Amino acid sequence: MQRSKQQALFFLLGAVLVGGVVGFSAERVMRNASDDHSWAARTTMYNDLGLTLAQREAMDSVIDEKNRRVDSLLKPVRPQIDSVRANTRAQFFRIFTPEQRTKFENRVREDSLRRDQARRTREHEDSLRRIEAHRTLEQKGK
Repeated sequence: MQRSKQQALFFLLGAVLVGGVVGFSAERVMRNASDDHSWAARTTMYNDLGLTLAQREAMDSVIDEKNRRVDSLLKPVRPQIDSVRANTRAQFFRIFTPEQRTKFENRVREDSLRRDQARRTREHEDSLRRIEAHRTLEQKGK
């Protein structure tokens, strides 16, 4: 009897760990796929390659099209990824005490707010860099 309880506990622990890893990995993939690659990184690459304004605009079009295609490929599996994430959280909640569940929910909420704020800051900084790079290129072209 004791051995079967241990096996069940190890199975549950394994399922939680695998669910957590899958959920974390899926979130990383979805975040990378849904976020346009940083304009700052694009600008750095464009500067390193010495691209003209026309080449930069062409590159932006190619990269944006790639992002749209990747998004369309991932769209059908997003519900499955969300389901895995929800299932993992449900497993967590069965393990947690009510106090631990509240702490976990607060932590998830705070992490989400922190990620959203970091994303907004990054997008704003990227926008400013893109505008400045465009102005610089226009001035060099005159």
